[in-house]
Order: sequence, then structure tokens, then C-alpha cells
Amino acid sequence: MTATQTGPAGRMQIARGLISLRERHGLTQTQVAERAGVSTTTVSRYEAWQDRARIRWATVKALADACEATTQERNALVAIAKSQADGWWVNNSAVPGWMDPLVSFEQEAAYEHVFANTVIPGLLQTREYALAIHEAREVRSSNDDIERMVEARMKRQDILQRDPALHLWVVLDEAVLHRTVGDNDTLIRQLDHLHKAAMSPNIDVQVLPFSAGAHAAGAGHFVILGRDDEREPLNSMAVVYIEMRRRGLYLDDAEDVGAYKLTFDYLRSQAADTTSSLRLIAGAKQELSS
Repeated sequence: MTATQTGPAGRMQIARGLISLRERHGLTQTQVAERAGVSTTTVSRYEAWQDRARIRWATVKALADACEATTQERNALVAIAKSQADGWWVNNSAVPGWMDPLVSFEQEAAYEHVFANTVIPGLLQTREYALAIHEAREVRSSNDDIERMVEARMKRQDILQRDPALHLWVVLDEAVLHRTVGDNDTLIRQLDHLHKAAMSPNIDVQVLPFSAGAHAAGAGHFVILGRDDEREPLNSMAVVYIEMRRRGLYLDDAEDVGAYKLTFDYLRSQAADTTSSLRLIAGAKQELSS
């Protein structure tokens, strides 16, 4: 039975996956332990993602089987458990929705920092804007599949209404305000929604103006999700998500996360302040409306 040093992001995914499987079948930890031939303490430990002990993929497999996971669900969990790296590619259509890493991390995070250089981030999109994006990207998908994707994106936005609220800080390239997604009316309504959202106490939006020239990111969309707990360091979390087409790269190595946090700090310093950014958003909306 091989043990691996899976990163904290991977441990969280394994934990959330096992909990979801167990709860789906109405099983207790004791029942799962009996079925898997392990102790209840072991089940509890694998469901507590903060645990720093090494993960044994064979134990993950046994726990998944005990929870009557499908072959695809079990293999997805085992693949994460076998990962030696602190980041991994999500490139497996068999991974079920409840194991979506971004959703999992947002549920655990206290803050989310986003740099967006092509479109409005998902947490701030209107339904029609999101629909236009998915219709453009998913040209070979059915209307039903696209509708499910849009619905999932809208559901994600519930995280902004939770208590305590997620603190969302977004730096938008100014080009995003002028890129027509759908049609002019769609973009006008999206900019109006963005302007209102930016006045929420838990949301900060800064616009990186064209006049800033070359900037710190030098690349595409990325997200930093985290939670800091000085009293209980094991409860802390920091993960970087780099968006790519139909997959994402998740990194939780301290050096990688530190580099992206520094990049975001530079972007914030290069961007217009929040008050000036509201004027830029309003100006872009007015330009479209005239």
C-alpha cells in the first residue's frame, strides 16, 4: 500500500469527495469503516482535509468502494491520492460535479482574488452574459448542456451571500469593459450589474486601465483562494487556479502561491482605485448607451 504526500488542495478534494459519497448513501463513518475494513478514526482522518498525514491511495479506494462509488468516481479520487505534486491538471470528464475543485475551494475560502483580462469573472456575471460566453465556447455542446453549465455558474454565486461572506477582490483589465459579449444590450446590463456589485461591502473591483501599459500579470486569468487562521494554522488554505479551456491548473505549493499573491499585489497597485474604477465602469456603460 503506497503512501503519497498529496498537497493540501488534493487532500481537501479527497475529503469532500469521500464525505459526499458517504452522505449520498446515508452512511455513518462507523458503517463505512466496517465495510472498508478500517477503523472509524481512519475514516474520520481521511474526511478531515487539514490532516497532514500521508494519504494511502489503497485506503481511498477502499473507502470509495465502501460508499458505493462508481468506477469513474473512485478512479478520480484515487488519481488525486496518487499525485505526488502539489498541483494537478483537471482534465477528466469523469470527475463528478460535486468534486469540482473551484467550487470546493470557494466553499472553504474566506477570500478570493481574481485577475480577469478577457471576460467578467463568473461570480459577477449576469445569466445572459454567462449564456453568451458558454454559447461561444461550447460550440459543439447541446443547448441542454449549455443551460446546465450556466445554471452551475449562477449557483456558484450563492457563495457571495453566505455568512460570513466571501471577500471577493477583482482586478479587471479595461479591455473586459469594452468586449462585446452577446450584444450591446447584454454588455450594458452586465456593466450595470458589475457596478452595483462593486458597491457591496464584500466585493472590491479595480480596473487596470489601458494607460497602465505592460503589467505584472503578463498572462491570463488567475484566481487565488485562501483562508488565514493564525490560531489554527492547519485550518489555513491558499490555492491558485489558472483558467484554461475546459481544464484548470491548481497550485498550492507555497512558493507558487506566494508568487501569484505578489503578482496580485502589484496589479492592485497598478490598477485604478475602487472609486475611479466605478467611474470607468459607468463610463463604459454610458459609451455603449449613447
